Amino acid sequence: MGMTMTQKILAAHANLPSVEPGQLIEADLDLVLGNDITSPVAIHEMDKMTTDKVFDKEKIALVMDHFIPNKDIKSAEHCKCVREFACRHDITNYFDVGDMGIEHALLPEKGLVVAGDVVIGADSHTCTYGALGAFSTGVGSTDMAAGMATGKAWFKVPGAIKFNLTGKPSRWVSGKDVILHIIGMIGVDGALYKSMEFVGDGIANLSMDDRFTIANMAIEAGGKNGIFPVDEQTVAYMKEHSVRPFKTYEADEDAVYEEEYTIDLSQLKPTVAFPHLPENTKTIDEIKEDVVIDQSVIGSCTNGRIEDLRIAARILEGRHVKKGIRCIVIPATQKIYLQAIEEGLVQTFIKAGAVVSTPTCGPCLGGYMGILAAGERCISTTNRNFVGRMGHVDSEVYLASPAVAAASAVTGKISAPDELGL
Repeated sequence: MGMTMTQKILAAHANLPSVEPGQLIEADLDLVLGNDITSPVAIHEMDKMTTDKVFDKEKIALVMDHFIPNKDIKSAEHCKCVREFACRHDITNYFDVGDMGIEHALLPEKGLVVAGDVVIGADSHTCTYGALGAFSTGVGSTDMAAGMATGKAWFKVPGAIKFNLTGKPSRWVSGKDVILHIIGMIGVDGALYKSMEFVGDGIANLSMDDRFTIANMAIEAGGKNGIFPVDEQTVAYMKEHSVRPFKTYEADEDAVYEEEYTIDLSQLKPTVAFPHLPENTKTIDEIKEDVVIDQSVIGSCTNGRIEDLRIAARILEGRHVKKGIRCIVIPATQKIYLQAIEEGLVQTFIKAGAVVSTPTCGPCLGGYMGILAAGERCISTTNRNFVGRMGHVDSEVYLASPAVAAASAVTGKISAPDELGL
């Protein structure tokens, strides 16, 4: 029986000639990731182990990004714990204030992940790196601890779902709209513990930033991981950002998929996920009532990359955020922040009445930098809109692309860019 792309990567890292869905394997790890929330738990678990060393100081990444700069005493203590651990073990890839970013944008940018890698991270959106042709998945802090100590992790080999992407997206349709369409189609458990494998000629019409966004939200469909084939765009990205060697894997022609879907990208429209699940989607033309908002957030590990900021700036240029609306823009990394300044995007945001934050996960998880009060509504480029996700349990989060989030900030209600004459 043939293997999928994911199964081939796992087989290689388990030193096995082949694997099949449901098989339990122990695989070698190329990178173990933690952040300022999950790493302290893992560190305390490591303290209970007989070993007092990490398996490889070069293959652990610790990124302070959720409550950075520290928002309170508790977050400061968490970071102090991780900082001391990183110092004690001489961790090469420790990222703190001034050199940090939102982890899932930062690691590819730093060249720490390449095609063919196996990566675990104590954060559910670790699946982002599938855009590079890597197997990456979120784990609990205990598994992170074991990974840091041994360089290995146990996996149940996932079955796979094939998504055949064809055509070219129309203007204002981005990777966020693609993945929201898919989640709306199959549901938040439609790919439960499955590998979401994206193929087809339409992929060539998706930028790397689009692909990162799509892979990032595989977990919102229940997926174990999302993964893209390695093409010229992928190779160019890796050569620009990394000096590490990479290995390309391709699915066998007789690989088995539990389900297959074909999606014509040219037929997609800007899409919004209504409260309180990412599957609760409507295309922009299906929204008949005015959905008045209080806040717009443009950023996160899903949509805080330079293309996202360029799109938002294009819409906000020469316009102003509606009075009474809070528009918060968060570049995903320091490098993206600097590039946004150099390109004049930050000036555009400020002139439009938005605020620009240092890189942080902040509002996405209801941490800080944009918490919602009871009854408030936010349109956000983040990845989850569960009850109370960004603040009060009686607030509402609507998920959308940067284009829709920016247009909505101008009108004060959920809107497409076309409504501004763009």
